[in-house]
Order: sequence, then structure tokens, then C-alpha cells
Amino acid sequence: MLWDMDGTIIDSEPLWIVAEDAMLSRYGVELDAELREQLIGSGLWDAAELFRARGVDLSADEIVAELAGEVQAQLAAGEPAWRPGAVELLAALREAGVPCALVTMSIRSLADQVAELLPPGTFGAVVAGDEVAHEKPHPDPYLRGAAALGVPIEACLAFEDSPTGLRSAAASGAVAIGLPHLVELGDAPAHALWASLEGADVAAVARAFTELRGTAPGPRTITEPAAREALVSDPKGSRA
Repeated sequence: MLWDMDGTIIDSEPLWIVAEDAMLSRYGVELDAELREQLIGSGLWDAAELFRARGVDLSADEIVAELAGEVQAQLAAGEPAWRPGAVELLAALREAGVPCALVTMSIRSLADQVAELLPPGTFGAVVAGDEVAHEKPHPDPYLRGAAALGVPIEACLAFEDSPTGLRSAAASGAVAIGLPHLVELGDAPAHALWASLEGADVAAVARAFTELRGTAPGPRTITEPAAREALVSDPKGSRA
């Protein structure tokens, strides 16, 4: 199993917004709706270039370091806001012996900070944005995640909450399941869209993978958890 982090496991977007707004305001730039949507799911260095294009007079590395540092400080000072069902499913997968990797565009120190909030052994590998040759939507991060677990990408299922992440996961060859949170995913290249992970268990994930592998990713309709079994029985879904 391959897992995105921000917005999929932990609701860290409010932390990023605080950090981004503080930086942009110093340069007289507003964090408007258009920029905010562009940032969701983006790699940190891609986001830094968006900031530079808007007038932030810092290097990309300086922008990434400041934003990530502020998010880490906020995370350390408060309680983590886990996404519904994520911690429970991760625990069930760990107990069942299903290997999981964290595949995030956050920097390694932030990824490790979140991973350390979960029980030891939750992730067999962590792939972070400052360790990849190409950020999402390139398939490189997910290919690295599968390789780190020692399994072929075709044997992996990935959970994502953004179009950028779904493009990365689907292009890698993994089964890509979208979990809509802050942006719409209906037109993203997903094998399925689940309303949330709440109530999902190892059996549901196994059924989904069995039914969805070998199918083409494409536009999907969001399925409520109660209707999930119907979804995996009809993996073609329908356009949102």
C-alpha cells in the first residue's frame, strides 16, 4: 500500500495555509483561491516557483525551508488532525502484515515527524519530496515507494487526495483511489473515488484492488462507504 500524507492521512492544509499566508503577506501577495488550489498536491519546489512568480523574493530552497519549518513548529505545538478512517486502516494493515510506504512531497523531516506520531512499523518506507528526481505528478515518487517496499508497482494500491497525486499514482502503474477533501477529483485519473476511509478495512481494500487492477484510470463518481462493495463490483464506474 502506498499513501500520500497531506490531506490523505493528516489534515495539514490549515497549517500550510498559515505558513503560506504569513510569507506571502510580507511581499504584499494574497493567498487567493486560484493560488490555493494550485498549491494543493503540488511538490514544495513547484509551489516555491509559484510563490516566486507572484513576487516572493527568496530562492526556492529558502521558501521550502521556511514553509516546512513553520508547519513542523505548528504540528509540534498541537494535536494532529487525522483524516477520517486513515489511522484505523493503517493499524489494520499493519496487523495484517500488509507493507505500507508513505509517499509525500513534504520534506523528509516533516514526513518523519508525522510518521513518528503513528505506531512503530506503520510504514516500511518513506519517500519524501526532497529525495525524488521528479515531484508529483511525475510517477517517480510512487515508483520509488514500491521499490522501497520491494514489490512491483502493479501490486500496489495508492491513496491520494489531489489530482496531482492521482496523476502520479496512476501513471506509475498503481491502482489509484482518490479521497476527495479540498478539491474535486471527478475528472482526475483515478481507478475509484471513495468518500472517505471511514469504515474501510483490509478486506475492502483487498476487494477493491482485485477488482480494479487491470482497469484504466479515468473520471469517477464519488462512492459513499456503504456503497463501496457495489463500486468494486462495477469498477468502470461513471463520469462525475
